[in-house]
Amino acid sequence: MDHYTPKEIVRELDRFIIGQNEAKRSVAIALRNRYRRSKLDENLKNEITPKNIILMGPTGVGKTEIARRLAKLVNAPFIKIEATKFTEVGYVGRDVEGMVRDLVEAAIRMIKNQKTENVRDKAAEAAEIKLLDILLPSKKRKSINPLGMLLQAEQETNENEEETVDDSMAATREKLRQRLRDKKLEQNIIEIEIEESRATGVGFLPGLGNEDMLIQIQDMFGGLFPKKKKKKRLTIAEVRKLFEQDEAQKLIDMDEVIDESIYAVEQRGIIFLDEIDKIAGREMGAGPDVSREGVQRDILPIVEGTTVVTKYGPVKTDYILFIAAGAFHVSKVSDLIPELQGRFPIRVELKSLSEQDFRQILTQPENAIIKQQTALMKTEGVDLEFTADAVDEIARIAYITNQTRENIGARRLHTVMEKLVEDISYDADEKNGQLISIDAVFVRVSLKSMVKENDLNRYIL
Repeated sequence: MDHYTPKEIVRELDRFIIGQNEAKRSVAIALRNRYRRSKLDENLKNEITPKNIILMGPTGVGKTEIARRLAKLVNAPFIKIEATKFTEVGYVGRDVEGMVRDLVEAAIRMIKNQKTENVRDKAAEAAEIKLLDILLPSKKRKSINPLGMLLQAEQETNENEEETVDDSMAATREKLRQRLRDKKLEQNIIEIEIEESRATGVGFLPGLGNEDMLIQIQDMFGGLFPKKKKKKRLTIAEVRKLFEQDEAQKLIDMDEVIDESIYAVEQRGIIFLDEIDKIAGREMGAGPDVSREGVQRDILPIVEGTTVVTKYGPVKTDYILFIAAGAFHVSKVSDLIPELQGRFPIRVELKSLSEQDFRQILTQPENAIIKQQTALMKTEGVDLEFTADAVDEIARIAYITNQTRENIGARRLHTVMEKLVEDISYDADEKNGQLISIDAVFVRVSLKSMVKENDLNRYIL
């Protein structure tokens, strides 16, 4: 983080997200404050908690993408969870503490992947030796007669023969090792034994509503059952991958992974709480609103700061950054209970996307939709070329469709683009080697049914 000032964070987000500068500034400052906090002495550091953020705006304007890119930027544990999952706990919903447990699991995967990368060379070397032992087992030396009945001359003869065999074996083994390194044997089939767990899961425990309980019971039973070995025929490439994973697992200290993961969650974790507007009901009495307010009160201690017990140990939530998001079409932020509102002091309103925004989304980001579609068709040997007027027409149709139907933001561009290239994609095998130029006329002809339907919607009351 010492390399990322707020301005640099915003510039990084600009590579993937168009517009929404106010939201980018807010999350960049929140992220930089975490780094500033880490530089303070312990007494003052413990007094400073993250300033949680609520992002308000219609669907498809970049709320989730901002949070996701932010987490990737600083390599922080991150999960996205829907607030509506907690509205029917005990029936089909989940316990609110499950979000923290999910974050710990995400952190463990992240830290484990990092450590696996660090031991990749050692694991590859150990896997290579295991492969060599399968393909060309080392010849063991003959043991000397324990009764000492062999003559000295016979012993020397045998030792000389064994040394000759060993030298020949070593030379052959080196040749085989080189062929493995040159990937010349990757598709050869060999038979190996792999361990397989006998545990069949917890299907015999029906009716348990707590998903986290099911997972923990499954882990417990999985450790009780002994593992059996099963013979499988695999290619050397597949066996190499299995062996590398197995050897990396042996080289990694899981206790260290767990300790680092819990620290990462407590100090750098980010929870993106989506659809928070769907639980912003406060009416008393029967009906779903009771459940909504109940969920808010359940979430409150997690956001305020509490200790959640996980299977890896207790986790404090005091310094986890919470980013909530919602469209707030029907409800308002003020409809949340006051205590929860107070825990989200920063509120940012994201703007609806304009026609100009759509043009930029189509072409400017590193993962722009036109770049994606062009790359997909390139795999079939078809070259797509979009003219400037075609981009304008696609943006115009997407914008009008959002205005006349449900406004789904930038997601509308995916709908329009898929409809536009549907015929090309279907017949791609017949168009190998062709260059297809897509202009405004092509767009209008391909999307005439969509445009016609939009025109009719203008007259429907």
